[in-house]
Amino acid sequence: MYDATFKIVIFGDAGCGKTTLTQRFLTNLFVSDSKMTIGVDFEVKSLSVDNNKVKLQIWDFGGEERFRFLLPTYVRGAKGGLFMYDITNYSSIAHIDDWLTVIRKEIKAEDAFPIIVVGGKADLAEYREVSAEDGIKIAKSRGVDGFIECSSKTGENVEKSFQALTQLMINSAKTFK
Repeated sequence: MYDATFKIVIFGDAGCGKTTLTQRFLTNLFVSDSKMTIGVDFEVKSLSVDNNKVKLQIWDFGGEERFRFLLPTYVRGAKGGLFMYDITNYSSIAHIDDWLTVIRKEIKAEDAFPIIVVGGKADLAEYREVSAEDGIKIAKSRGVDGFIECSSKTGENVEKSFQALTQLMINSAKTFK
């Protein structure tokens, strides 16, 4: 029995690490040769946050422009999202407004929909094009609910990314006091 079930979406440009993040979270393994997501992938994982047993339905969106038309359909019913970019590729965060526009069109004003900006590939810091400070500034200026950098390769902050989003969804859910 679960205290809550939350549908979440992971979105961002192609190649920024959404699928490897999801796989690392699910299996604690790093899959270096993951294939491009065609359209959308769906996964489920249970976790506990603040003594609440939560089931996450994770929708991982293909980041290529040709799949973006699918996003509005799958955002409906979601309770939160992770916008992922690659710290070694500035253009992946430069497209944040395109992604947020699609997401926010589908969310009713009265619905809480926390979004955390996730800078992926933190293990490649020597190739960094987006500083953590710039990531934080961009996240704050877009009115999202958090920022974190992670590495699917090392596992750094992977669990924390999902835990933080889940905590925000629990806090905003009307069923929790």
